[in-house]
Amino acid sequence: MTSTGPRRDTNKSGRGTATANEGGISNAERELYGGRLRWDQTFVQYEDAVARLRFGQMAAALPRMVGMVLRTGWEADRRALAGVVAAQVGQGVTAAWGLVAVNRVLTQLFADGPTADKLRDALPSLVVLAVVSVGSALLAAWSTAMSGRLEPQVERSVSARYYAAVTQVEVEATEQPEVQRVLEAGKFGTDSARSMLRLSVGVGNVLIGMVAAAVVLVSLHWILLPMLLAIALPKGWGAVRSARREYTSRLNWIDHRRAIASLLAYLTRPHAAGEIRVHAAGATLLRGYEEMSRQTETEQRRLARAQAHTDLVAGGFAGLASLACYGLLWWLLAAGGLPLAVGGTAVIAIRTSTERLTSLVQQVNRLYEELLFLTDTKHATELATEHAIPRTGRPLPSPVRTVHVEGVSYTYPGADSPSLKGVSLSVRRGRVTALVGANGSGKTTLTKIVAGLLLPTDGHVWWEGEPGERVELREADRGEVFASVGLLAQDFPHWEMTAATNVAIGVGDRPRDMGRVTEAARAADVHELITGLPHGYDSIVFKGYERGVQLSGGQWQKLGTARSRYRDAPFFLVDEPTSALDPHAEIAAFEGLWSLADQGHAVVLVTHRLAATAKADHIYVLDRGEVVEEGTHEQLMAVEDGRYRGMFVAQAAQYGLTQADGDALPAPRRGSGCRDGAAPRDGAASRGGAAPRREEAK
Repeated sequence: MTSTGPRRDTNKSGRGTATANEGGISNAERELYGGRLRWDQTFVQYEDAVARLRFGQMAAALPRMVGMVLRTGWEADRRALAGVVAAQVGQGVTAAWGLVAVNRVLTQLFADGPTADKLRDALPSLVVLAVVSVGSALLAAWSTAMSGRLEPQVERSVSARYYAAVTQVEVEATEQPEVQRVLEAGKFGTDSARSMLRLSVGVGNVLIGMVAAAVVLVSLHWILLPMLLAIALPKGWGAVRSARREYTSRLNWIDHRRAIASLLAYLTRPHAAGEIRVHAAGATLLRGYEEMSRQTETEQRRLARAQAHTDLVAGGFAGLASLACYGLLWWLLAAGGLPLAVGGTAVIAIRTSTERLTSLVQQVNRLYEELLFLTDTKHATELATEHAIPRTGRPLPSPVRTVHVEGVSYTYPGADSPSLKGVSLSVRRGRVTALVGANGSGKTTLTKIVAGLLLPTDGHVWWEGEPGERVELREADRGEVFASVGLLAQDFPHWEMTAATNVAIGVGDRPRDMGRVTEAARAADVHELITGLPHGYDSIVFKGYERGVQLSGGQWQKLGTARSRYRDAPFFLVDEPTSALDPHAEIAAFEGLWSLADQGHAVVLVTHRLAATAKADHIYVLDRGEVVEEGTHEQLMAVEDGRYRGMFVAQAAQYGLTQADGDALPAPRRGSGCRDGAAPRDGAASRGGAAPRREEAK
């Protein structure tokens, strides 16, 4: 698709003055997103498959998908579904009786004899017509009530099935663009089940009425049925053509529309308020929104022109068919092959059916489009199930004392080189294990493998208990692995919910214990902050809600720490847990981590704050996916020209300390109750002395 706007000239300030479009790519797409925002690969896929469905294929697919929706409705609320079906059948029967009554009225009125006698003879049929009208109204009301009760249940059922499947997908699968795109497209069809049920009810109503009319017409004269079908076919063709055109367009523009929505969302997000105003980022976003919106408007105009052409062709053929039908009806009446009363009934039936047909075409158009999107959801659910994390596996030892990573390598899908190469390390209960290294060295990937979120490409991850008891990650019950791990990622979610929920969601699969919530908040030094909020723990920690409040980055970090504390897992994996904290809060946060180790937890600490790693029991230094050094702080500082020593000295220099300060550089090691002879919780190994090493530090 090409834009009709002129190419934008660039002034000296670099700001454009008009819309640009070269090869279908707008300046906004190029500037903000680096290129075309069209779903080319999937568009071609659907053009070759779904979008080229013929009328017969569509007719075969519709019953299957409607059947799926009806089965879901049966599972959700059998009584409501039975009520809807009964109401629709009842309306069809009343429609048929109505036409029969009309025919009888006309027969009596066109009979020979005095007018008064003809009216008296027609009275019973007129009563039947009145009863039919009342009955049809009652059935329509019943259908509306039952549909309103059933539709939201069907939508919830399909949506829950889809989202439940998506949340169980292996993290590695979500790294594959072709998988992620299918999963993303599936969410657009979650509300299609509700729409399909509503449209199916409408289509069923129309079809039953048309079938009733067809039965009456056949009973009057067999030639009247082909006449009705001749009117229906052109409009049916138009409905299918329009629906698949709309579908392929919407699918092709998914990324584009999503980007437009994100541009507007930034404008109201509190975290972006500063840059939007001070840096004038809002002007850039609005300019991009206007330009990209003009592209979608151009696409809508194209669709409207195509729709008008299709409607013109379909309407023209339907009009010719109607003219032929009425001509044939006139010929039958003129030739005496059809009584006048029957002809009048036929005219009413054809006109009524034509009106129903118009409604049918509109609803089938929508039904077919919703069918395509519901197919996406069904496909996404099936694909998610194929890539789901296994629900079975070997149970972990009880208790787990060590996680041992042995020769692990990992390559992300589509990557040219591995993120980890032959990494080996041990994470023990009752100890703090630090991972340090430059950005991109593989630290976060390694923590994901330890947590069971990623499975190594090569090597093994052993979950070990007593000597001889160990289970390899690929064979383990991943549910037990996840239950043993607490995560505090650098970009942990800020849930737009209450403060209490943001803490308790750390164990979302268990009922909330407010006593433990406040205990975790106290341990994370955030309890006083929460109780000082206008609504305490019931305050929504996101500005914009009625009880909403705004938290700073450091306050959020404390809340995240409370969340991991509440989880109380044996193994804690924390990534830059103090990046937004002030010095005193940072010291308190690290002391909190040391106390977790003293209580028998394993703590894996990923941080660039080397003053904190100095107190760790064992340090692994990663570089380009490999462990290049390991040992205690003292051991690594003793390595001349060592990588860790170089990083520590460089960071210490920022505080006025230099290598000449010698012994002033290494931070004192932390104390531990375990070193005083107390056994760690759950029998964790004693940490007396330096942590054991597999090999000398490089």
